[in-house]
Amino acid sequence: MSPSLFTLLDDLPGRLCEFAAGSSVFHFGDPIRNIHAVRSGIIHLVRHQDDGSILILQRAGPASILAEASLYSAQYHCDARAETAAVTWAIPRSTLRARLQQDPELAVVWARHLAREVQQARLQAEILFLKTVAARLNAWIAWHGSLPAKGQWSIIAHEIGVSPEALYREMARRRAPNAPD
Repeated sequence: MSPSLFTLLDDLPGRLCEFAAGSSVFHFGDPIRNIHAVRSGIIHLVRHQDDGSILILQRAGPASILAEASLYSAQYHCDARAETAAVTWAIPRSTLRARLQQDPELAVVWARHLAREVQQARLQAEILFLKTVAARLNAWIAWHGSLPAKGQWSIIAHEIGVSPEALYREMARRRAPNAPD
Protein backbone atom coordinates (compact mmCIF):
# COMPACT_ATOMS: atom_id res chain seq x y z
CA MET A 1 0.00 0.00 0.00
CA SER A 2 1.39 3.38 -0.96
CA PRO A 3 1.88 6.06 1.67
CA SER A 4 -0.64 8.84 2.01
CA LEU A 5 -0.12 12.06 0.12
CA PHE A 6 0.25 13.91 3.42
CA THR A 7 2.99 11.58 4.65
CA LEU A 8 4.90 12.26 1.44
CA LEU A 9 4.29 16.02 1.62
CA ASP A 10 5.43 16.17 5.26
CA ASP A 11 8.83 14.93 4.07
CA LEU A 12 9.23 17.95 1.76
CA PRO A 13 10.85 21.18 2.91
CA GLY A 14 8.26 23.67 4.05
CA ARG A 15 7.09 25.72 6.98
CA LEU A 16 4.16 25.79 9.36
CA CYS A 17 1.74 28.67 8.82
CA GLU A 18 -0.86 29.62 11.41
CA PHE A 19 -4.00 31.55 10.50
CA ALA A 20 -6.50 33.10 12.89
CA ALA A 21 -10.20 32.60 12.20
CA GLY A 22 -11.29 35.13 9.60
CA SER A 23 -7.81 35.85 8.29
CA SER A 24 -6.79 35.60 4.64
CA VAL A 25 -4.50 32.88 3.41
CA PHE A 26 -4.25 34.45 -0.05
CA HIS A 27 -6.19 36.73 -2.40
CA PHE A 28 -7.36 36.57 -5.99
CA GLY A 29 -4.46 37.60 -8.23
CA ASP A 30 -1.69 36.92 -5.68
CA PRO A 31 1.34 35.13 -7.11
CA ILE A 32 1.50 31.48 -6.06
CA ARG A 33 4.55 30.77 -3.96
CA ASN A 34 3.37 27.91 -1.71
CA ILE A 35 1.04 24.94 -1.75
CA HIS A 36 -0.75 24.56 1.58
CA ALA A 37 -1.48 21.16 3.13
CA VAL A 38 -4.08 21.79 5.84
CA ARG A 39 -3.10 20.25 9.16
CA SER A 40 -5.89 21.67 11.31
CA GLY A 41 -8.86 23.97 11.04
CA ILE A 42 -11.09 24.86 8.10
CA ILE A 43 -10.11 27.09 5.18
CA HIS A 44 -12.54 28.08 2.43
CA LEU A 45 -11.71 28.91 -1.15
CA VAL A 46 -14.24 31.53 -2.12
CA ARG A 47 -15.24 33.39 -5.22
CA HIS A 48 -17.07 36.70 -4.83
CA GLN A 49 -20.08 37.09 -7.11
CA ASP A 50 -21.25 40.27 -8.82
CA ASP A 51 -24.31 40.44 -6.55
CA GLY A 52 -22.10 40.50 -3.43
CA SER A 53 -22.67 36.87 -2.49
CA ILE A 54 -19.88 34.36 -2.15
CA LEU A 55 -19.57 30.86 -3.51
CA ILE A 56 -17.50 28.37 -1.55
CA LEU A 57 -15.37 26.46 -4.06
CA GLN A 58 -13.56 24.31 -1.51
CA ARG A 59 -13.97 23.57 2.17
CA ALA A 60 -10.45 22.42 3.07
CA GLY A 61 -10.08 20.71 6.41
CA PRO A 62 -7.36 18.56 7.94
CA ALA A 63 -5.67 16.32 5.36
CA SER A 64 -6.73 18.59 2.47
CA ILE A 65 -4.61 20.43 -0.06
CA LEU A 66 -5.76 24.00 -0.42
CA ALA A 67 -6.22 25.05 -4.06
CA GLU A 68 -4.15 22.15 -5.36
CA ALA A 69 -4.67 23.17 -9.00
CA SER A 70 -2.72 26.33 -8.20
CA LEU A 71 0.43 24.24 -8.48
CA TYR A 72 0.07 24.70 -12.23
CA SER A 73 -0.91 28.41 -12.25
CA ALA A 74 1.03 31.62 -11.81
CA GLN A 75 -1.60 33.39 -9.68
CA TYR A 76 -4.62 32.54 -7.57
CA HIS A 77 -8.07 32.61 -9.19
CA CYS A 78 -9.98 33.00 -5.90
CA ASP A 79 -9.55 34.00 -2.26
CA ALA A 80 -8.77 31.71 0.67
CA ARG A 81 -10.00 32.55 4.15
CA ALA A 82 -9.55 30.68 7.42
CA GLU A 83 -13.02 29.94 8.77
CA THR A 84 -11.54 28.65 12.01
CA ALA A 85 -8.05 28.91 13.41
CA ALA A 86 -5.99 26.85 10.99
CA VAL A 87 -2.49 25.48 10.51
CA THR A 88 -0.97 24.53 7.15
CA TRP A 89 2.28 23.03 5.97
CA ALA A 90 3.36 25.46 3.26
CA ILE A 91 5.53 23.80 0.62
CA PRO A 92 7.27 26.04 -1.90
CA ARG A 93 5.52 25.61 -5.25
CA SER A 94 8.85 25.16 -7.05
CA THR A 95 9.91 22.43 -4.60
CA LEU A 96 6.72 20.43 -5.07
CA ARG A 97 6.83 20.76 -8.87
CA ALA A 98 10.44 19.56 -8.97
CA ARG A 99 9.75 16.65 -6.61
CA LEU A 100 6.76 15.51 -8.67
CA GLN A 101 9.07 15.25 -11.69
CA GLN A 102 11.68 13.30 -9.74
CA ASP A 103 9.54 10.99 -7.59
CA PRO A 104 7.15 8.64 -9.44
CA GLU A 105 5.51 7.49 -6.20
CA LEU A 106 4.65 11.04 -5.20
CA ALA A 107 3.44 11.77 -8.74
CA VAL A 108 1.04 8.81 -8.69
CA VAL A 109 -0.31 9.67 -5.23
CA TRP A 110 -0.72 13.33 -6.32
CA ALA A 111 -2.58 12.22 -9.48
CA ARG A 112 -4.95 10.06 -7.39
CA HIS A 113 -5.62 13.02 -5.12
CA LEU A 114 -6.37 15.27 -8.11
CA ALA A 115 -8.72 12.63 -9.56
CA ARG A 116 -10.71 12.53 -6.28
CA GLU A 117 -10.87 16.33 -6.27
CA VAL A 118 -12.21 16.33 -9.85
CA GLN A 119 -14.93 13.89 -8.74
CA GLN A 120 -15.81 16.19 -5.83
CA ALA A 121 -15.89 19.23 -8.12
CA ARG A 122 -18.22 17.44 -10.54
CA LEU A 123 -20.54 16.54 -7.70
CA GLN A 124 -20.51 20.16 -6.55
CA ALA A 125 -21.33 21.28 -10.10
CA GLU A 126 -24.18 18.77 -10.22
CA ILE A 127 -25.60 20.18 -6.99
CA LEU A 128 -25.38 23.75 -8.31
CA PHE A 129 -27.21 22.68 -11.48
CA LEU A 130 -30.25 21.50 -9.51
CA LYS A 131 -33.14 23.95 -9.73
CA THR A 132 -34.63 23.99 -6.23
CA VAL A 133 -33.23 24.60 -2.78
CA ALA A 134 -34.83 21.32 -1.67
CA ALA A 135 -33.10 19.33 -4.43
CA ARG A 136 -29.74 20.98 -3.72
CA LEU A 137 -30.08 20.32 0.01
CA ASN A 138 -31.07 16.69 -0.58
CA ALA A 139 -28.01 16.19 -2.80
CA TRP A 140 -25.75 17.87 -0.23
CA ILE A 141 -27.09 15.62 2.54
CA ALA A 142 -26.67 12.52 0.35
CA TRP A 143 -23.04 13.53 -0.25
CA HIS A 144 -22.17 14.45 3.36
CA GLY A 145 -24.47 12.09 5.26
CA SER A 146 -26.01 14.57 7.68
CA LEU A 147 -26.40 18.25 8.45
CA PRO A 148 -23.94 20.07 10.69
CA ALA A 149 -25.07 21.98 13.77
CA LYS A 150 -27.53 24.82 13.19
CA GLY A 151 -24.83 27.49 13.52
CA GLN A 152 -23.08 26.06 10.46
CA TRP A 153 -26.07 26.12 8.08
CA SER A 154 -25.00 29.34 6.36
CA ILE A 155 -21.88 27.50 5.17
CA ILE A 156 -24.11 24.93 3.46
CA ALA A 157 -26.05 27.75 1.80
CA HIS A 158 -22.84 29.12 0.30
CA GLU A 159 -21.71 25.64 -0.77
CA ILE A 160 -24.99 24.91 -2.59
CA GLY A 161 -25.27 28.39 -4.07
CA VAL A 162 -28.40 29.69 -2.32
CA SER A 163 -28.99 32.51 0.13
CA PRO A 164 -28.92 31.59 3.81
CA GLU A 165 -32.53 32.82 4.05
CA ALA A 166 -33.66 30.42 1.31
CA LEU A 167 -31.93 27.55 3.09
CA TYR A 168 -33.48 28.50 6.44
CA ARG A 169 -36.95 28.56 4.84
CA GLU A 170 -36.33 25.07 3.42
CA MET A 171 -35.14 23.82 6.82
CA ALA A 172 -38.25 25.29 8.50
CA ARG A 173 -40.48 23.66 5.88
CA ARG A 174 -38.88 20.29 6.65
CA ARG A 175 -39.41 20.71 10.39
CA ALA A 176 -43.08 21.67 9.96
CA PRO A 177 -45.58 18.95 10.95
CA ASN A 178 -46.71 16.84 8.00
CA ALA A 179 -44.16 18.50 5.70
CA PRO A 180 -43.45 16.44 2.57
CA ASP A 181 -39.82 15.37 2.18
